[in-house]
Amino acid sequence: MDSNKIEALLQKYWEAETSQEEEQQLREWFRTHEAPEPWKETAAMFRYFDETKKKSLDDALFNATVVSNLPTARAGRVRKLVYNTLRIAAGVSVLCLATWFVHKEMQESTDPEIVDTYSDPKLAFEETKKALLLISQSFGKAEKQARKINMFNEAQEEIKKEKPSQEQKL
Repeated sequence: MDSNKIEALLQKYWEAETSQEEEQQLREWFRTHEAPEPWKETAAMFRYFDETKKKSLDDALFNATVVSNLPTARAGRVRKLVYNTLRIAAGVSVLCLATWFVHKEMQESTDPEIVDTYSDPKLAFEETKKALLLISQSFGKAEKQARKINMFNEAQEEIKKEKPSQEQKL
């Protein structure tokens, strides 16, 4: 086969217009002949195609290589991150819904007429003073009861101190 025919076949090859037989002729020519300088890269490509055709894929070795390169720990971390993110999102959404329902319930239960009970500020001040005086009196009664309890605790402590000294006399 002369170089003009090879040149024409290569031109058809690069334009993807060759038939299987013509591609086989090209492979055969590049396998058996020394390629001139302009076709050295093309010859290397055809030699590469021939070499890879001869190689077989060992399924067991291939599977072992692929499985050993799988990022197993990373997949677990990603899954855990997604799970935790979904848990947090669910918690936040429940909290938002609960807040919304409570707010809505408070709005519905609050009568707009009752919100401002006293229109006269002086009357409101007097009512507040009465409520605070009542609370103050209750604190006073509680303080008296607390003093009684405190006095009882002090008496109990005195008894505990005297008891060992009486035992020493016996």
